[in-house]
Amino acid sequence: MKKRLTYKNIEAFVFRLWEREVSEDNISEKENELLKQWKIIAEKDLDIAHLKESRERILSGLEHYFPQRDIRSAKSFKTHFYKIAAVIILLLSLGCIFTYTAFTKPHVYFAKYENKTVHLEDGSVVTLLPGAELTVAQSFPASTRIVDLKGDAIFSVAKSKTHPFIVRADGFSTKVLGTVFKISQSGKKKAVDLYEGKVAVSSPGVPVSFLTPNQKWTNFGIAHTTAIVSLKPVKNSAGKVPAILSLSFNDVPLKEVVAVLENSYGTKVLYPKDAEDKKITADFTGGTVGENIESLAFILGLEVQKKENTYILTK
Repeated sequence: MKKRLTYKNIEAFVFRLWEREVSEDNISEKENELLKQWKIIAEKDLDIAHLKESRERILSGLEHYFPQRDIRSAKSFKTHFYKIAAVIILLLSLGCIFTYTAFTKPHVYFAKYENKTVHLEDGSVVTLLPGAELTVAQSFPASTRIVDLKGDAIFSVAKSKTHPFIVRADGFSTKVLGTVFKISQSGKKKAVDLYEGKVAVSSPGVPVSFLTPNQKWTNFGIAHTTAIVSLKPVKNSAGKVPAILSLSFNDVPLKEVVAVLENSYGTKVLYPKDAEDKKITADFTGGTVGENIESLAFILGLEVQKKENTYILTK
């Protein structure tokens, strides 16, 4: 098992190599091979910001190795400059990956085949469902508690009136101060189920949605679409009855709007074929299925007829 060098050991090792470079002593083949391996790792895992931060950290730690002397001529300055440049190259190869791991690299938690429970430093608990991945920065918890989620997870967030907890998911985010909720992501379909407390859900192109317990936010798998669904428990049953509380579309094709209305209200809507790609922007909040379809027809400049459970939009 390879022994990981501590930060101070890296500084000393780099400085010893630099001394031998100045004295024109050769570096062994084994040391050269080790340097090549570290360089490959460093270039693979680091970006420009991490390289800059690592260079500043390690150079600061090496200051005491360099003697304080005046450089009296341009020639001596140039020689000194090249020596320092050689050290910096070694630093970037040797030290960056260790600095990144110790100070910057985020913690990543993955639930492969079964649920995985993650206890965060602020007291929050996250249950990752199979296939989910949670990324937590080393700075967590900061003034804003931010985590990134792929897949599905249940969050029990420690309460804080001053430090909001934000879950950044695929194309939307959920902001809370302390609550219990579930985030679901299946393809383009996204959802947030709230069990306790309050949350604010935001996604591009639609208004922010505020949930209270037993409510669900979803986009139905359609961009620029958002809905709040009430999930009222059924007496003497484990099931819940869904009811649309609000429904918003922003520049969404008519055929997709109709698909949401049909699935949400269990009805059928017929419309002219040449209108299926017309973009709809509408907020259906508080209306019945009939009122919402009447509003849709008004936007399209069409008339509405109803036959049993079917609404027919005509010119």
